[in-house]
Amino acid sequence: MSIETKIQIFTSLDEVFSVFSYSQEARQPSQFDRNRIGILGGTFNPPHMGHLLMAEQVGNQLDLDEIWFMPTAKPPHAPGKKTIAAQHRLQMVQKAIDNNPLFKLQPYEVNRGGTNYTVDTMRHFVEEYPQSDFYFIIGGDSVNDLTTWREIDVLNQLVQFVGVRRLGSRPYDSPYSIIWVDSPLIDLSSSEIRLRVYLEQSIRYQVPQAVEEYIMKHRLYMEQ
Repeated sequence: MSIETKIQIFTSLDEVFSVFSYSQEARQPSQFDRNRIGILGGTFNPPHMGHLLMAEQVGNQLDLDEIWFMPTAKPPHAPGKKTIAAQHRLQMVQKAIDNNPLFKLQPYEVNRGGTNYTVDTMRHFVEEYPQSDFYFIIGGDSVNDLTTWREIDVLNQLVQFVGVRRLGSRPYDSPYSIIWVDSPLIDLSSSEIRLRVYLEQSIRYQVPQAVEEYIMKHRLYMEQ
């Protein structure tokens, strides 16, 4: 084999490896790629099918990478509201979301304890996850209450609010930017489910089966 032929072969191989190297590099995530994370907060007392449907529609329509279900330790917007032990609510949320890889349990506020304000929580997440953008999901019946949230103007800079319309929601009247998501409407509430359990009525198809079994096993909501 002549020296000229060898040079041509090595040159061709070098071109192949250069193309392969470029292709591999192109498939690597860019340092500017950002995760898109939805956050659905609440007492989840208990979590029900309406929560899951809302999160699924938001995640799908906005092409989010994850949705965090974030139970509160003590709800700041409902003074005097009674709830069960936070560990029960964490367990129920985990059971409710187990079969959906998009959904994650976020125990930050429960672990932190006390009264948590969304603006403080989001300051922490923005600092902890600088490569992520956050989409805070709220029901259509809550968007008009945003003006009452602590440091709402600061919070508005930390997250993008996402509104999901609910039956009987008031017309939107707030100065803050909302991305609206259409979702099939299910008229469910945790308070109604708790009452049904107390009255020994069926909650089948209102909560995931694993959540129903957990409620019955631990006899939650069966006493006032």
